[in-house]
Amino acid sequence: MVKSCFYIFIMLLCCSCIEQEKEMLSESTSPYILVLGNAQDAGYPQIACKKECCERVFKNPLAKRFVSSIAVIDPSSNESWLFDATPDFTPQTKLLSKHLKKDKQLPDGIFLTHGHIGHYTGLMFLGREAFNAQHMPVYAMPRMRDYLENNGPWSQLVRLQNIDLKILKKDSIITLNERIAVEPIEVPHRDEFTETVGYIIHTKNKKALFIPDIDKWNKWEKSIMDYIKKVDIAFLDATFYKNGEIDRNMNEVPHPFVEESMQLFEALSVNDKAKIYFIHFNHTNPLLVEGSSARKTVREKGFNVARQEMKIAF
Repeated sequence: MVKSCFYIFIMLLCCSCIEQEKEMLSESTSPYILVLGNAQDAGYPQIACKKECCERVFKNPLAKRFVSSIAVIDPSSNESWLFDATPDFTPQTKLLSKHLKKDKQLPDGIFLTHGHIGHYTGLMFLGREAFNAQHMPVYAMPRMRDYLENNGPWSQLVRLQNIDLKILKKDSIITLNERIAVEPIEVPHRDEFTETVGYIIHTKNKKALFIPDIDKWNKWEKSIMDYIKKVDIAFLDATFYKNGEIDRNMNEVPHPFVEESMQLFEALSVNDKAKIYFIHFNHTNPLLVEGSSARKTVREKGFNVARQEMKIAF
């Protein structure tokens, strides 16, 4: 009887181990998002900044943060796609490569949001002065494509076929593989050279929203509240924490203040608030600082702060 019970126990234990291995395998092959940076276009610390916010980083380089970017990774196919090519493209692709197999060093494509310095200038590292890439797929909206094709030095990337421009159409879904698709959504921003888009990233069961730059939520013809309710993860523009944060007219660089966003999102359910990850922080934004009262406030109100190298399954 004892021997019989022992065998039953072993069988149950083996079944449990098999189920755990299946769960681990399932987790390891599911697409996920990797946060490659969370700072505003000029990075953190910012050039010529003598304020305490940057001095602390000059003294402690480990506190440095890269410019806002995310990657979507599909472990099943060993594919990845980068969202925005920042001035920190080199270290960010190195971070990304740690999540890829077979010593793969670059993504399978790059999606651009718009033509401000922190969101496309990393393309220069694909040129012949650097990696000299061949036919890197770069997904861009019509004005963004025209800008790259008709202005140097970017036009050289096109002419030498370092990059292969793929035209996007707003609100139109492009399928990347059997598990991942991407949909650009146009948003209001300072569109001096190009239009600006955010992206909805679709997997079989979930959706993620990425809007690193927008003027103000109330300037958008669409409802950010509706989008948050429809997706599972939302990376949202949090450039400035509050009004008066920088020594200039903040109307010149309009963004939703984090304080404004939290007030607007207060009406959301607890579950919907938990979907939100603030990203794209100016060097003056206290959300860059671990343990800051601003971070505590954000978390107490039910929201999240996107952290560099954060991995989020979806």
